[in-house]
Amino acid sequence: MTDVLPLAGFVIGITAARRADELGALLVRKGASVRYGPAIRIVPLTDDTELHAATTTLLSSPVDAVVATTGIGFRGWLEAAEGWGLGDALVSRLSASSLLARGPKVTGAIRAAGLSESYSPASESNAELLQHLLSSGVEGMRIAVQLHGEPLPYFVDTLRAAGAEVIEISVYRWVGPVDPGPVDRLLDGVLDGSIHALPFTSAPAAASLVALARRTGRLAGLVSALSGPVVAACVGPITAAPLAALGVPTVQPHRARIGALARTVSETLVARSPRLRAGGHSIELRGQAAIVDGEWREVAPAPMALLRALAASPGRVVSRRELIAALPGGGEEHAVETAIGRLRTSLGGGKVVQTVVKRGYRLAVDA
Repeated sequence: MTDVLPLAGFVIGITAARRADELGALLVRKGASVRYGPAIRIVPLTDDTELHAATTTLLSSPVDAVVATTGIGFRGWLEAAEGWGLGDALVSRLSASSLLARGPKVTGAIRAAGLSESYSPASESNAELLQHLLSSGVEGMRIAVQLHGEPLPYFVDTLRAAGAEVIEISVYRWVGPVDPGPVDRLLDGVLDGSIHALPFTSAPAAASLVALARRTGRLAGLVSALSGPVVAACVGPITAAPLAALGVPTVQPHRARIGALARTVSETLVARSPRLRAGGHSIELRGQAAIVDGEWREVAPAPMALLRALAASPGRVVSRRELIAALPGGGEEHAVETAIGRLRTSLGGGKVVQTVVKRGYRLAVDA
């Protein structure tokens, strides 16, 4: 028996633009194969006229409170302001305001700039930050909210409804990829079953993939795949929103961290892997492979498709017609017979899959 990594046999698609390599490395370490298809790209800070305009607006008059949501975004904002010759003015304005930090990384960025935070919630949640502001009263206050590529409409709209003037500081702006080819191929992989999970680290990436599917007539297929065989994992509820709007179920880690997201993907795929006993063997289905009695077995796409069809109803006789429909691209009875032969070879013998004369095939499930 050999040790098999938890994600061995699975192919995972990554749509992220930022930290894609970090997430990919975590998944590869667990045994996965990774395919990259950035669904978005980031407009460089110093080139972002919207960020420059928002910063100028903030500097035009005193601000009562500044909400900082991400450490990398806060640091990037200060660096961009420095490049525009506004660094000292921005730090001065921030030092005269009440700085609220969402979590420890933001707190570290604030202190590294020689500033200090007035409040940081233990939960590291935007919801608790919002509640803190509302409980202290915001009517008539001028509040800046530093975003990081993702809008926070509920947060901002609630503050405005309570009487605050809100300046949205969008640090980094997401736009479509320069080359849509990789993400287009990633979408094809989701639809044809060759990709088994899609982890999302930002709402714009999820929204961009949905928009691509809608433009190209593949939205129904994407929703069907993500609602069934393909795991849709999101780092948090804001990231999941574009998928939730379509009724797509998602899994999310307890903490909005890249490492936690990778663990959630791994645990979910392993938990969903069919396990059975047939022909005296213990079998676990893994993406494009199988583990037989603890041993790793490579299985080609066509035989694997038939194994999944047989395992969907262990012990039931599956007709040749049903198996033809399960084959990638379809085929004929001879193609089914060939694939069954290759499947038996891959699984190490002929006892696992039984031929039922004139009816089809079944897994020889142990009683």
